[in-house]
Amino acid sequence: MKEQNKVFITGNEAVGKAAIDAGCQFYAGYPITPQNELTAYMSRQMRKAGRVFIQAESELAAVNMVFGAAAAGARAMTSSSSPGISLKQEGISYLAGAELPAVIVNAQRGGPGLGNIGPSQSDYFQATRGGGHGDYRTIVLAPTSVEEAYTFTCLAFDLADFYRTPVVILSDAIIGQMAEGIVFRPPSRKYSLPPKDWALGRAKGQQNIIRSLYLGERVLEKHNLKLQRKYRLIERKEVRFRQHLPREASLLIVAYGSMYRLAKDIAVELEGKKNKKSVGIFCPLSLWPFPYKALAQACARVKNVLVLEMSYGQMLEDVKLALGRQKPIYFFGRAGGEVPEVDEVCRFILKHKLI
Repeated sequence: MKEQNKVFITGNEAVGKAAIDAGCQFYAGYPITPQNELTAYMSRQMRKAGRVFIQAESELAAVNMVFGAAAAGARAMTSSSSPGISLKQEGISYLAGAELPAVIVNAQRGGPGLGNIGPSQSDYFQATRGGGHGDYRTIVLAPTSVEEAYTFTCLAFDLADFYRTPVVILSDAIIGQMAEGIVFRPPSRKYSLPPKDWALGRAKGQQNIIRSLYLGERVLEKHNLKLQRKYRLIERKEVRFRQHLPREASLLIVAYGSMYRLAKDIAVELEGKKNKKSVGIFCPLSLWPFPYKALAQACARVKNVLVLEMSYGQMLEDVKLALGRQKPIYFFGRAGGEVPEVDEVCRFILKHKLI
């Protein structure tokens, strides 16, 4: 069999390539570093594919254009970076309330405020808790590589359509701007997607109405309960994670996204020092729904747990919810656009005798 050729591409461009391959029909965005490569890619490729690209006048305009395109039944996407995603939160809440599928990409940068353009993982709370108003959730996928930036984006469009909900790709400046060689494989179709009979202009013999405003007595509560049933289904069906658990491991590092890559280097370094496989790694790939049960099971054999993040302890809260007081949980984090280094994390682990 002839070996397929690898393509050298950045994570941001891989997201754009995935969107094209997944049938994205409408993209609206606004420039912001470190996701500009994605907007630039879409400006070229969407038009070549005969689809719609709009550089909106603002982040608010972009997400509301996505609302309109999704309401008409189009596969729609927007992207930005941390402060830009903050501006989109009202629109994301509207998308969730109206049960409209959409893909939202966040290449995280340092904050709060305008912060800087360095990598960060400090938007975890915003993404996993529903950063806008109301009792809603968004599916959140966190790629660890350029290849996963591609495959997770393809998956995100199917998840959005299947559940009629916004899906967030939570990347960062590292994943977005790094380049790797990958093979583009046609996206698999795991989900049997229903027709969009609910979309505007597609009703037969009646008028479809897309809205998130419910003023009748208890009508909004009934709608919210319907959403909660959908979220419980997603929690049962869409948990994703990766784990590496050597039998002799005494420490489990929990990390996601680009920090999973660092965790692998830390494990190799420590195994060289100790001359044994003493470190396990657990990587949530879906940040919501979070793999609580799988993490608790992974921690059964180890003595200590270390949470590694480019924040000051946001995923740490979910790890604590998963484990309770079962194990000692340690934390190492940096933020403000700063990336932890292998040596300093190894020193922390050895200082606290975690292995």
